[in-house]
Amino acid sequence: MTTATSTRALIDAVAAGTRTVELGQPLFTGMPTSPNHPGFRMTLIRRHGDAVRPDGGSASNEILVTGGHVGTHVDALSHVSHDGLLHGGIDAEAAQRGGRHTEHGAERIPPMITRGVLLDIPAVRGVTALEPGEGVTADDLAAAARAGAEPGPGDAALVRTGWARRFDDADSYLGHDTGVPGVTEDGARWLAERRVVAAGADTTAFERIPPGDGHRVLPVHRILLVEHGIHIIEHMALEEAAAQGLTEFLFVLTPLRIVGGTGSPVRPVAVVGA
Repeated sequence: MTTATSTRALIDAVAAGTRTVELGQPLFTGMPTSPNHPGFRMTLIRRHGDAVRPDGGSASNEILVTGGHVGTHVDALSHVSHDGLLHGGIDAEAAQRGGRHTEHGAERIPPMITRGVLLDIPAVRGVTALEPGEGVTADDLAAAARAGAEPGPGDAALVRTGWARRFDDADSYLGHDTGVPGVTEDGARWLAERRVVAAGADTTAFERIPPGDGHRVLPVHRILLVEHGIHIIEHMALEEAAAQGLTEFLFVLTPLRIVGGTGSPVRPVAVVGA
């Protein structure tokens, strides 16, 4: 059997025995966007028939306007500083000179093909979704791990709050006045102790947002990004994974290599048995 034949046989065997579950939200004009970032916009700048080739062919294409932290995305370690320092004690002001980050840029976010663990907080509390502004503590995460699977070194830990059910209602999903549920500081330290490579959630800012506070302070971002070098994934779609009872799976995420960027849009998937 040639190398090409054996590779094809392996690919066919894997494809026949697995399926994927989407973990990211679709991108569309008017989608919920953090107030700290520009909104997503897409429009066609060439339509079929605008120009027709001699053989009758025509093409259409679009223009996209977006920030790196819009829709389902992953934070680079350059995204947050504390007391002027990025992760590893790097001077943030010096690193951002010239219009892009020379340290911890988005191009350095590693592709993630690793074990994923879903920590389904509403499931262990016996509710459909968490309440606005409700915190997800270390005890909550530990309970979800006991009910499913515990994250470990190099894993991606995904925290479901049920908040993605509000994604089609931007005001409700962003929850400026009501607050948004999310991980608390002790919950972030619980994740850091398990040395995960990334922590994701189905909300706009990963962490708990108190009513009326908006994104005034983000201590969980400091703990994960600055203190521990753990990437954050936000705006995830975790309802289907929860409905299918997923607890652990092969997690696949590949960020765009945006040189000097602070984040990247992504399309994460769970790969599970067929």
